[in-house]
Amino acid sequence: MSQKLISSFINGEWVQSAGERLPVVNPATEETIAYVVEASAEETAKAIENANDTFLSGVWSGKTVKEKQEVFAKICELTLANIEELAQLECSNAGLPYAYLKNRQLPRIVRNFKFFSDYLSQNVERSGISDEEYLRFVVREPIGVVALISPWNAPLALASTKIAAALAFGNSCVVKTAEQTPLAVARFMEILVEAGVPAGVVNMVNGRGQVTGEALSTHPLVQGISFTGGTATGKHIASRATPFLKRVDLELGGKSANIIMDDADLDLAVKGSLSAIYTNNGQQCFAGSRILVQRNIADEFIARFVEGSKALPMGDPLAETTQLGPLANERHYANVKRIVEKAVADGAQLLCGGEKPENMQGQKGYYLAPTAFLVKDNAIEICQEEIFGPVVTIQVFDSYDEALEIANDSRYGLVCYLWTTNLDRMTKASLKIKAGVVLVNTTMILDSRFPFSGHKESGMGREGIEGFKHFYTEEKTVTIAIRNPDAGAK
Repeated sequence: MSQKLISSFINGEWVQSAGERLPVVNPATEETIAYVVEASAEETAKAIENANDTFLSGVWSGKTVKEKQEVFAKICELTLANIEELAQLECSNAGLPYAYLKNRQLPRIVRNFKFFSDYLSQNVERSGISDEEYLRFVVREPIGVVALISPWNAPLALASTKIAAALAFGNSCVVKTAEQTPLAVARFMEILVEAGVPAGVVNMVNGRGQVTGEALSTHPLVQGISFTGGTATGKHIASRATPFLKRVDLELGGKSANIIMDDADLDLAVKGSLSAIYTNNGQQCFAGSRILVQRNIADEFIARFVEGSKALPMGDPLAETTQLGPLANERHYANVKRIVEKAVADGAQLLCGGEKPENMQGQKGYYLAPTAFLVKDNAIEICQEEIFGPVVTIQVFDSYDEALEIANDSRYGLVCYLWTTNLDRMTKASLKIKAGVVLVNTTMILDSRFPFSGHKESGMGREGIEGFKHFYTEEKTVTIAIRNPDAGAK
């Protein structure tokens, strides 16, 4: 793989492409570090057809559980052996802190493949007997070719989840990540082949959504589309896939409330709230971007939160001590700045941040200091629109019911955080919060045994083993007559 030119990866090889070259920019330096060659509709079709050929041949779908597990173990081994390189590529490409990538985000790849390896040897399907006459059981089969689309905020970590699930159930796939962040995902394609995934089972195409993404969404051989990204794009993909009756799995945006009750462990709540908004440079769908704090502890919480925000080490994402790097690209940076300026115009009180850090003024890079606003009205834009950056609003409430009402006042419904030591409040949150995930006294902890999903405009479909199983496979019911129903009749 050339570091300077990333083309399509089809049938285990980087192909020569004639498509438009799109720059890949390091957001910490604003320098162009590579180019991707955009895959046309014809080239995307070639990747899809190649994946379909491998699926029909059974070169992967026909492998035994043991054979798949051996490949998955090798993927884990090679990922760990190359994790520093993968972290450096992702860091230079997406601006995420190197230490965070190496120690927290990219080890998720290994957890994904280990999880599915274990699952393959333990899973059983349903069976049943009716009236001692019929034995019925379920056979589960892969759906075929799936399109796997990951975003720029965690390109490889999220792509690996989709790839592991697709392969575990015997599918072939075509991967597309955001055109701005292809480097680590491209390197991972080579690791998959080296680990023993047959050539053509996992292919990669690059390009913009309106070109390459459109070709993936509408090709008749693609049976399902798994997409993680913005809500508007997810809606468009669904509208294009529906006429073909394709399956869609959409993990979309969020505007998650983070409720701090007066009985909370305040040390834990402050630390958790800082992590919930600023991890991944604030660019995560489940960011706790709307802090709701009870009035009688508001002053202390706000003071401690702002102090913690200002103390976060921000700078060169390659430095081991950096916890907050630049935003991922210029266009996104400009939009976040626009929302920050609009919040001031809407009457929000800026508590910290809002600009590039003082010690970085005049330097290159899309840096925004950790930013917090005190707001009085949940209806203003900064409280309703997903910002996807290190920007948080803080709103004071009086009663728990008021907090729940504000938390639910959003078109999104991905996650809600709650900090309390009161069991009744925990229970009420589990019933009243309109979100796919409710987290009590903890930040986000993913567990593939359980669903991760969004309500309202935060998504469609379920990640987690049951959701993966239903998305990546077809169910077939087999009925066998145990005896002739008329046997013994006189």
